[in-house]
Amino acid sequence: MSNDPDQHASLGSMYSDYFLDYASYVILERAVPHLNDGLKPVQRRILHSLRELDDGRYNKVANVVGNTMKYHPHGDQSIGDAMVQLGQKDLMIDTQGNWGNTLTGDGAAAPRYIEARLTKFALEVAFNPKTTQWLPSYDGRNQEPLTLPMKFPLLLAQGVEGIAVGLACKILPHNFNELVTAAIAHLRKEPFELVPDFPTGGIMDAREYNDGLRGGKIRVRARINIEKKGILRITEIPFGTTTGGVMDSVVNAADKNKIKIQKIEDNTAAHADILVYLPAGADAENTRDALYAFTDCEMSISPNAGVIVGGKPAFLGVTEILRRTTDFTKKLLKRELEIRLNELADKWHFSSLEKIFIKNRIYRDIEEAETWEAVLKAIDDGLEPFKKLLRREVSEEDLVRLTEIRIKRISKFNSFKADEEIRAIEDEIAQCERNLRSLTRYTIRWYENLGKKYGKDRERQTEIATFEKVDRTQVVLATETLYLDSKNGFAGTSLKKEEAVEKCSMLDDVIVFSADGKMKVTKVADKFFVGQRPLRVAVFRKDEDLIYSMIYRDGRDGNIMAKRFTIGGITRDKEYDLTKGTKGSRILYFKWHSSNEESSAQMLLVYMKSGLRLRNLTRPLHFAEFGIKGRGSQGNIVTKHPVEKILIAPKDYTP
Repeated sequence: MSNDPDQHASLGSMYSDYFLDYASYVILERAVPHLNDGLKPVQRRILHSLRELDDGRYNKVANVVGNTMKYHPHGDQSIGDAMVQLGQKDLMIDTQGNWGNTLTGDGAAAPRYIEARLTKFALEVAFNPKTTQWLPSYDGRNQEPLTLPMKFPLLLAQGVEGIAVGLACKILPHNFNELVTAAIAHLRKEPFELVPDFPTGGIMDAREYNDGLRGGKIRVRARINIEKKGILRITEIPFGTTTGGVMDSVVNAADKNKIKIQKIEDNTAAHADILVYLPAGADAENTRDALYAFTDCEMSISPNAGVIVGGKPAFLGVTEILRRTTDFTKKLLKRELEIRLNELADKWHFSSLEKIFIKNRIYRDIEEAETWEAVLKAIDDGLEPFKKLLRREVSEEDLVRLTEIRIKRISKFNSFKADEEIRAIEDEIAQCERNLRSLTRYTIRWYENLGKKYGKDRERQTEIATFEKVDRTQVVLATETLYLDSKNGFAGTSLKKEEAVEKCSMLDDVIVFSADGKMKVTKVADKFFVGQRPLRVAVFRKDEDLIYSMIYRDGRDGNIMAKRFTIGGITRDKEYDLTKGTKGSRILYFKWHSSNEESSAQMLLVYMKSGLRLRNLTRPLHFAEFGIKGRGSQGNIVTKHPVEKILIAPKDYTP
C-alpha cells in the first residue's frame, strides 16, 4: 500500500467529487420535485409518455411503463410504482382496474392488468409543446421536457415526499378549490392562508404548520364516533397510515393494558369503517381519548417544503410556492396569447392574400410565365396595388403558398364567406390583444373557469379544528399493581407474592426514599432495585401536594437536623441527596402528608442518649416552627447530642 501523501490527497478529492456528483444527481434527478411543474423526473416522464401515447383510449400501464423507459433509465419497477402513486392521487391520471387502496394499504394489480390515460384536467393544464423547453433524453434518441408547462400549483395539490442525500422533502397535499381561491387572491394582491387537506379526511390541528417549512408540524386525528353504548366507530383515519395500521396499533395498546377493548372489526370498503367494541362498564369518552393518546388514531406530521428552483434545492413555504407557481401560470398564459396572436396574424395575412389573389384573378397572370421565378414575379406584381391593405410585407414563402392553392378551391371561392372568416380572425386578434393588456384579469378568469370545470366534488375532506394533546397519564388504565420486597430491596409489578403498595400503570413513575437520605424517581417496571428497607416507595405524581417532614443525623457523629420540604422538579433516574451528603448520614424520622392536613404540625419528643450529663434528656420538637423549603435545604439544628429515639408526643403533653 502506497504511503504517498499526494496520492492520498488525490484519492480524497476524487471521492469527494464523486460523492458530490452522486448527491447532486439524486437531489436534482430523482427525489426532489421542480417548483414549476411540481413533479419529480420520473413523474414528469410518465406524464409525457402518456401524452405521447394519448389517443383518447386507455393504455395498459405495462405499455406506458415500457414507453417511459425511453426517458427514465432506472428500470420498470420504479416507473410502475411512481405511476401507481400518481394514479391514486386522482388528479392527473384517469385509471381503470385495480389500482390499490390507500385506505387499506392494498397494492395495485400487475401493470399488465390495469389501464390509464390522462385526465381532461391534465390535458388542459400540463401540456403545450409550443411553450415547452425540450432537452435530449439520456441516450440522445428522443426529446423530453425540461419541465412541463404546468398552469396549476400541482405540487401543493398532490403533495410529494422524497429522500435524497443529505436532503429530504415532504410537502403535504392541499385542497384543489382552496388552491384556486388562493391563486386568485394572490393575483388580486389579497392575503391568503393555506393548510393541508388529506384524502383520508380526519380532524387536523394546524396551528403549528409554520407554512409547511421545516420545524413546523400538524396533528391529525381519526374521526371517532360513539355509535351507541359500548361501540366506537372510526370513519376517517389520519393521513399516512392505513386501516390495518390503525387496527394493529389499537390491538397493541390493548395488549399492553393501556386501553380495554372487547374486539375490533374492519368493515372498510370505499370509506374507512372500523368498529371498536368496549367491555361492559367501560367509559366511551375516556376510551376515545385513550385511542388518541396510545394509538395511530392521532399522529403528528412534520412537513419540509423542499423544491428545485433554478437548478438548485431551496426551502420555500407553501404560500411562497403558490405565489411563484401562480406567477409562472400567468407567464405561460401570456406566452400562449403571444403565440396565438402571431398565429392569428399569419392566418389573417394569408387569408387576405388568398382573397386578393382569387378575387382579382391574379392567378391568370402566371399562365404565360415560363420559369418559376417568372411565376413568383407575376404574382408579386399582381399583388402590388393591394399590398398597402396588408399588415406586413409579402414574403417569397407567401408567394409559394399562393401557387399551391388548388383549382377546386378557386372555383368554389366565396368572397362573402372569406370576409366573414377574416372578420372572425380580426375579432380573435382584438380579444387576444385585450387579454394581453389586462393579463392579470385574464389569468383570474382562467383560474375561475378551471375551478368551475374541475372543482366539483373536491370539497375539503379534513376538518380544521384545535385540540390539545391528550395527557396519557390521565387516560391510561391503572391495571397493574406495584409490589414491594422490602427485605431484599426490590419493587415492581411482577412481584405478586410480596406486599402490594398501590395500583399503577406502566406509564407511571415511582419515587423511592432510602434510609441514608437518598431520593430517586424511576419508571415503573416488572422489577427494579430500590435498596433494602426503603422509607417510602410510591407512585410519583407530578402534581402531588405532599409535604415531607424529616429528621436526620449529619454523618456518623454529627448534628441532628430537621427540615420540611416539597419535592419540586425532578429528572428521572437521577439520585438526589436530602441530607448534607456527609458519609454515614441517617434518617431518624420521616413522615409525609397532604398540604391541607394539620397533622404535619404534631409534637415530637426527641430523647437524648443516657450517660450524657444533661439536665433534661427529652426535648420537644414542633414541626410547625419550621418553614417549608425545597428538597435541597439542609434544615435546622435540633441538637448536637446523640439521639436515642424520637416519639410522637401524647395529645395531653405539655412541655
